[in-house]
Amino acid sequence: LPILFPQQSGLYEYKIFGGLADCPPKLCADVYMDLEFRKQWDQYVKELYEKTYDGGKIIYWEVKYPFPLSNRDYVYIRECQEMDVDGRKIWVVLAQSVSVPQCPEKPGVIRVKSYKQSLAIESDGKAGSKVYMYYFDNPGGMIPSWLVNWAAKSGVPAFLKDMQKACHNYSK
Repeated sequence: LPILFPQQSGLYEYKIFGGLADCPPKLCADVYMDLEFRKQWDQYVKELYEKTYDGGKIIYWEVKYPFPLSNRDYVYIRECQEMDVDGRKIWVVLAQSVSVPQCPEKPGVIRVKSYKQSLAIESDGKAGSKVYMYYFDNPGGMIPSWLVNWAAKSGVPAFLKDMQKACHNYSK
């Protein structure tokens, strides 16, 4: 369900409701938070790692973009909490871009400075999960907004499929 982003960027904020029928919520959260494992199943990861700067954990993520577009990178903070809401277990993941002097921009890679994500995962009452995600990023550069919006619209279902496959292949 796209909602036009308040700034006049022509980009959308996304609210996604979905399900992973045979993936329990704790497994989904574990797979989502495991950066090393993500490198194995997410074909768009060029570089991904977590470092501690000034006592805080920062994630660096470079995403492969198709030719002729430049890759994008993200520097962000992320936190996962397991919550109990009236007896329901809900895993909540929050992420937001930050600026860190120790992580300068790379030549030829466009830094995504505006990124925000909220994710909630809970049981579907059976063997799977219900997933809610709010997502926004501004990829910058000279990509027409219609192309960004199309990629987000087709990329989200593909991501959920990849995530489900990753859950099936995960063992920790």
